[in-house]
Amino acid sequence: MERIFAQGLAASILVAQGETATMGYRDTASFGKRQEYSVVAELLRRNFDVYMTLVDDQGIDCVVRLDAAHYVDVQIKARSKDAKKWSTFAAMDFEPRPNLFFIFYTEKNETLWTIPSPELARLCRQNRSGKSAGRRTLVLPKTEDGPKATRFAKYAEDAGFALLRAFGTRC
Repeated sequence: MERIFAQGLAASILVAQGETATMGYRDTASFGKRQEYSVVAELLRRNFDVYMTLVDDQGIDCVVRLDAAHYVDVQIKARSKDAKKWSTFAAMDFEPRPNLFFIFYTEKNETLWTIPSPELARLCRQNRSGKSAGRRTLVLPKTEDGPKATRFAKYAEDAGFALLRAFGTRC
């Protein structure tokens, strides 16, 4: 049987040709944790000083030290390429503040988006009813073209990491 190696941001996954894979609970949970570590590795690769939290009870996955006086909290969110709504991040509950950043990873287009929480609050729609009433939903661009992609370009990849780095110089 021929083997195909699918290279993603986090790891190589061995997939037997012709088989379809579905993610169970354990796979979904480990996917999120793998993506957190992948984003931290990317921050380190870009020479950020990163401190991992032991518990995510405050919505903080890591703390990034920008210089001796400036730290930012980072929440990491990831969506699998197999998710039905792979560009949608729903039911987020956070209070915007200048030193809180979100880093989103969409596996389908292998893109990282770094967004300060005050700007994220403006980009999200607020859920008005149902079990997620009051929480926020963000829908990222699915393609690199079009008005939505243009609006989000300043948060994608290098530009987004530059926003994070520049935060220390603005304070």
